[in-house]
Amino acid sequence: MEERSKKPTRGRQERLVLVVAFPEVQLLDLTGPATVFSTASALLGSGQTGYRVEIAALRTGPVKTMGGMLLHATTRLDRVREPVDTLLVPGGPVTVTPDAEPALTPHLRRLAGRSRRVASVCTGSFLLARAGLLDGKRATTHWASSADLQRQHPRCEVLADRIFIRDGRTWTSAGVTSGMDLALALVEEDFGRELARNVARWLVMYLQRPGGQSQFSVQLASQWAERAPIREVQQWLPEHLREELSVEALSKRAAMSPRNFARAFRDQVGQTPAKYVEQLRVEAARAALETTRQPIKEIATKTGFGTMETLHRVFRRSLGVTPAEYRQRFSTGG
Repeated sequence: MEERSKKPTRGRQERLVLVVAFPEVQLLDLTGPATVFSTASALLGSGQTGYRVEIAALRTGPVKTMGGMLLHATTRLDRVREPVDTLLVPGGPVTVTPDAEPALTPHLRRLAGRSRRVASVCTGSFLLARAGLLDGKRATTHWASSADLQRQHPRCEVLADRIFIRDGRTWTSAGVTSGMDLALALVEEDFGRELARNVARWLVMYLQRPGGQSQFSVQLASQWAERAPIREVQQWLPEHLREELSVEALSKRAAMSPRNFARAFRDQVGQTPAKYVEQLRVEAARAALETTRQPIKEIATKTGFGTMETLHRVFRRSLGVTPAEYRQRFSTGG
C-alpha cells in the first residue's frame, strides 16, 4: 500500500476504504459493504472517481473467516501510511469476548486518527469501543449483543433498536446485512441520493430500510410458541397491527377459547398477548417516526393505537419520551 500511494495519479484520488480483517471475522460484514462501494464506483461512470477497497490485517495473506472461507489481506495494518477515507471494522461472534483481538487496538487508534470517518458493522463495534473510539458516543450493534456492549463499555450509549447510527464521524451498524445499509448511507453522503438509489436498485435492496432493528427485535428476541396456532398468530401480527387485536379476536384466529389462548400464549411466548401486541405497535410507531414525516396522528392510527393520546401515553410509559421527542432525537429523514 505504501508503494501504491507513491504512484502518480490523474485527477482526484480514489477514496480508500480500509477494511480490517481478523480470524473468524463474519464474511458478509466485510463483503456486503465492499460490494456496495464497488457497485457505486462502477455506476459513477467515466470522469468520476469512486472507491478503492483494501483488506488490511495484522499480516498479509489468507485470513480464515467464520465458516471457514478464506479472505486475502492485501496489506498489513502497520504499513498503512496514506490517508484513509473510511476505516471499516467488521464483526463476528469472536469480537464480543472482552479480550478478543487485543493486537488490533493500537492499530485502530492510529488509523482512526488518519481516517475521515470510522465505521463498524455488527459486533465490530466492540473493537471500536475497546480502542476508546466509542467513548461518549451513541452506537449500535447486533440486537443480541447490545446489552453486552453497554455493560462492557458504559461510556458508550448503546441504542439497540437502530439499523445504523452516525455520531460525528463515527458510524456503527447493527447485525450483518445492516452493514450494506450503512455503506449505502455513506455512498449517499459522498455522492448524493441519486447514486445511492441506483446502487440500491442494482443490488435489489432498500435505499432506506423501513424501521430499525425494531422490525426484528420483538419477534427474534421473544420466544416462539411451540404450538402451531399461537406461532402462526405471532407471524401474522406485524402486518395487521391496525386491526382489533384483543384476546378474543386473536383466540378466534387461533381457533381456541380466549382463556385457553391467553394461558397458552403466556406459557409459550413468555408474556401476555396484550403486552406482546403493544411492543409490536411501539416498534412500528418508532420505525415510522424515525424514517417518515407522517403526522403523529396518522402514525397512531396506522399502528393500531387509535388516538394520539394513547400513543403518547404508551411512549411515555415504555420509552420515557413523547412521540414528538422521539422523532426529534432519532429521525433519519424521509
